[in-house]
Amino acid sequence: MRIVVGIVGFALIALMLAEFFVAFMLPRRVKRDPRIARGIYRALWKPWRALAARLSPVAGDTVLGLFGPFALLLELVVWAAGLMLGFACVEWAGGGNFDFAFSAGTFLSAGFSPLSPWERGIGLFEAATGVGVLFIVIGYLPAVYGAFSRREIAVSQLSNRAGNPPSAGALLQRASDRSGFEELGRYLDRAEEWIAELMETQLTYPLLAYYRSQHVGQNWLAALTTMVDTSAVLVAALEEGAPDSASAELTYRLGRHALSDLAYQIAGNPHGDRVEVGEEELAALREILADNDLPLVDEATFRTRLEALRRTYEKHAAALSRELALKLPGWLPDEEARRRRRHLPAHLR
Repeated sequence: MRIVVGIVGFALIALMLAEFFVAFMLPRRVKRDPRIARGIYRALWKPWRALAARLSPVAGDTVLGLFGPFALLLELVVWAAGLMLGFACVEWAGGGNFDFAFSAGTFLSAGFSPLSPWERGIGLFEAATGVGVLFIVIGYLPAVYGAFSRREIAVSQLSNRAGNPPSAGALLQRASDRSGFEELGRYLDRAEEWIAELMETQLTYPLLAYYRSQHVGQNWLAALTTMVDTSAVLVAALEEGAPDSASAELTYRLGRHALSDLAYQIAGNPHGDRVEVGEEELAALREILADNDLPLVDEATFRTRLEALRRTYEKHAAALSRELALKLPGWLPDEEARRRRRHLPAHLR
């Protein structure tokens, strides 16, 4: 019996360490989440999301914002408890007492008094494991929160350009009203860098996707989708080879890639309901560009191109929106955003 328990203990230790290594130290490919971590997300997220849906929008968003930090702490507790239990089994298999409290004290380096060489060896290994886990976590948390901070800086910067909530129409209108589309091209170049970092950090730290923005009405998915929408409008509307389309095409391609990978990683089923773009919205978007004497294709070609571009990424954005309870942006500013814009000084519009 002790042999069987010892084998189970070693297997549990190996499983916990493997999960910990993959989650905290190994850059992952798409769909390479640790199984225990993924199970924790799925078991907790749906009831958590259902509870938040019963609350007011502000309270619900606050509750959803608590999930990311709570799930991270729970992961650590589960992995640490699994290691303590595994070491307790191994110590009992070697002839000692089954004492979870003694194993926990050893793991947390609170001191232990081994009674046999076997307990001494296992105790030292457990204490070393506990210290190693602590040091890795100390290095992991600044990386996660640093990535979160950089993500939110870009989200906040976009709100000044595209409104809150953001939209492709607002971003294009601001470029039209102020410095023209050369400045928008430079912004899309910077957006391409942000999208690349967003994709890599959230594939490496999947729990980061559950961390919400500090301001109601802002979220990383809406920001990413707005950048892709804006790029898609420019690619669809401008004639091939137009100078202003180069940055937009690169940003569109990378944004589409990011939405696809993140949907597979987080949502599992990368399909969602698409939102139809009305004729009035299409006409308004094209009119913004036409007011700046840009080389545009005809309306029918614009509509066909934009539909083809949207088909490549909107289902992934919709799947992420449904899974994470994050709102997607519209194509044009809503009435509240337009009202706030009208009240701004002219030089800030």
